[in-house]
Amino acid sequence: MARMAEIAHPLLPSVFRGLKGRCPACGEGKLFWKYLKVSARCEKCDHDLARYPADDGPAYLTILVVGHLIVAPLLFFPIVWQSSPAYSLPLILIPLALITLALLPRIKGGWIGLMYALGVKDTDAHLHTADAAD
Repeated sequence: MARMAEIAHPLLPSVFRGLKGRCPACGEGKLFWKYLKVSARCEKCDHDLARYPADDGPAYLTILVVGHLIVAPLLFFPIVWQSSPAYSLPLILIPLALITLALLPRIKGGWIGLMYALGVKDTDAHLHTADAAD
């Protein structure tokens, strides 16, 4: 029976380093070489950054954060319902898209920091299949 891994590295420093876009191991090297492309290795400590599975988790978490913290409270303002869609939609959707695009790399970095702290690697995918329960 497969058991969940215990925390391998300090949790909060690793996540906060990732939120800043830095290597979760040393906190100095860049985590991304493009907008959402994770660097293969840390330029400072040579840590293998490509081994942490981000997959769809950061996108779902970004949608959750934006939906609950921005969209839901926005629906309480009467101007959203009373104004013409020609005015309200661009005024709402453009900032909403910009906020989402600004949050996504930070949340992905935090997610990678969490994977680092938990010691999860891309080779651990077999733990998430039905065969692992046997």
